[in-house]
Amino acid sequence: MSRNRTLPALLPALALPTLSVLAGLCLLFWDPLPLQNLRNASFDQYQRWQPRIDRDAPVRIIDIDDESLRRLGQWPWPRTRLAEMLNALQQAGPAAVAFDMLFAEADRTSPRAMLDLWSLPLAARQQINRLPDHDTVFAAALAASPSILGYPLERNARPGPIPESKARYVMLGASPLSDLHTFSHAIRPLPELEHAAGGSGSISFIPDGDGVVRRVPLLSRLGDAMLPSLSAEALRLAQGASNYLTLSPAESGAGLAGVRIGQFELPTTRHGEVWLHYSPSLAKRYIPAWQVFAGKVPDAALAGHILLVGTSAQGLMDLRFSPLGSIIPGVEIHAQALEQFLTGDMLVVPAWSDAAAALIIVVVGLLVGCAGLYMNVALSCSLFLSCITLLGATSWILFSTHRLLFDVTTPALAVTLSYALGGIVRHRLTERRQRWIKQVFARYVSPNLVAYLIKQPDALQLGGRRQECSFVFTDLAGFTTWIEQADPEQAVSLINEYLDQMIAIAFAHDGTLDRIVGDAVVIMFSAPVPQADHARRALACALEMQRFSSQYADQLLKRGITFGRTRIGVHSGEVIVGNFGGKTIFDYRALGDPINTAARLESANKTFGTLLCVSGATLAACPGWPARPIGQVILKGKSQALAVFEPIDPTSGSVADPDYLAAFALMQKASPAALAAFQQLAEKAPDDPLIRFHLHRLENGQVDDLIVMSKK
Repeated sequence: MSRNRTLPALLPALALPTLSVLAGLCLLFWDPLPLQNLRNASFDQYQRWQPRIDRDAPVRIIDIDDESLRRLGQWPWPRTRLAEMLNALQQAGPAAVAFDMLFAEADRTSPRAMLDLWSLPLAARQQINRLPDHDTVFAAALAASPSILGYPLERNARPGPIPESKARYVMLGASPLSDLHTFSHAIRPLPELEHAAGGSGSISFIPDGDGVVRRVPLLSRLGDAMLPSLSAEALRLAQGASNYLTLSPAESGAGLAGVRIGQFELPTTRHGEVWLHYSPSLAKRYIPAWQVFAGKVPDAALAGHILLVGTSAQGLMDLRFSPLGSIIPGVEIHAQALEQFLTGDMLVVPAWSDAAAALIIVVVGLLVGCAGLYMNVALSCSLFLSCITLLGATSWILFSTHRLLFDVTTPALAVTLSYALGGIVRHRLTERRQRWIKQVFARYVSPNLVAYLIKQPDALQLGGRRQECSFVFTDLAGFTTWIEQADPEQAVSLINEYLDQMIAIAFAHDGTLDRIVGDAVVIMFSAPVPQADHARRALACALEMQRFSSQYADQLLKRGITFGRTRIGVHSGEVIVGNFGGKTIFDYRALGDPINTAARLESANKTFGTLLCVSGATLAACPGWPARPIGQVILKGKSQALAVFEPIDPTSGSVADPDYLAAFALMQKASPAALAAFQQLAEKAPDDPLIRFHLHRLENGQVDDLIVMSKK
């Protein structure tokens, strides 16, 4: 039954995994910044676990470090000094020399520039004016070597002239121009220097939102022109190549797939970037500039190498964040990019990554979402964790063995969302189903027992425990005769209405239904959950049952239907409470003499003429409760007398009649005056059955309150 009820409820819930999948696909193609940060963080961790292995590529940094500044003077150095350094490098036969610095203004230390500051005689001015200009000297050095100058690109500046291009661009496929990073202005080197150099390239990086440089653009866009990066231009010039070959799909707007520079084909992102696989910073990558001037660098350390002139000096502030968690000079990023180009240790985002991610989102997202809906928690959670683990392991293996960057962040989030929604819906439906089962089950078992078993399922075991409890035993007078004479349909309706209200009263007092036998009801208190006031609860429940049953019988009598009066017995004592019945079916109930005693008290009402009898054991636990003593009663089958009372409803404001108590006290003492006392009571209350009962006993020779029951 639960399966049939749950399945239709879960069918509409299938829309949630579908919505999760659609949300995941939207995230995949939208790619918001928080998602980019998560992806970058995962790729950074991969690099920390497995940084690039240094293969001693022919790339070195001529470092203008703090020691070089201390030995050779503060920055900027005169261009003649740079020319001297370049000439010294050129003698070693480097493949290319690239300057990661800007030469946009004339050298302020040139002789002609100084003339504007000095007041000198004409002859001295003419003599100084004949000295070579520093920029001219540097330009000559640039022209004599395979040199590259750098320039920065800006986005929020007025458009200016495009830097001089020393290479041609050949496009294989559609033009990638619209997909490249676009800039509006370039701060060009001095025309004299730019013209003399063998090439020029951008030194601008495009860090991510957290400031980390993870990609370097090979090509950028300025106006309608493509411009190379410093590292790309250094690679081209080192090979003596003349062209950049862009590789793009035939359809326009598909982005860039790669760039061929000489003999090297470099895979790129659609925006023309290459992912950097960083190696740790190595001292051998750097050659201090002062050592070049001092002649301490052997030619073999420079010959055939791509040399990058830059600075690691703290005061010059050319520092960048790397994915390895360190701060490195900007020139090292160009160097690491060139090392990758030359060794082929490239990180690549495969062209199929988006399609694979979308497929994972759809297939695994639906699978895990449905598992969350239909499978139990252990299995669905195991499947979910297995899928997430498999995604992470696949991404790591692709990185570590094939240098492929496969992003599983978005698929993992989509799968997690699908599983979470499926699990939440299943939990809500299961919770709703449990509430329904509890409501239905409560029609068969007491609500407090249902709640107890739900909170403590271990209690569903065969066996019992000793517990002090109170019991209310009810019976309907003349039920057998009435049921035989009444119309069956009407009888069932009336008795069901009667029992429904009687049980409702018991449940309102937190009683537990022990059993129903025909018209008889047995209610138990202090089990399964112990109740310190179980006796008071039982007595209050019994009195409310008596009020209801009397009102119910009076209402039916007005309709011409004779309905018997309800007799009730209440007793407290120690019983064994637990599950009985064997492995096939459980019957939670109490076993012990107090239940039989409560039943005997109910039956004793017929003899006493009362409707409610309570034992002294129960009444003693309810101090201050008004009651009329009935006597010391030896019930059928018992040998010990039991104090029995007729309780009075405290809500009515009544108390025990002092005259009755006085007469009963005389009877307890076996006083001869007891007969006269009860005769007087009978005259005052001729309709009181308990008074008539005692008067009859005394008239027949009984002298005390000991009552021996001959019937059950």
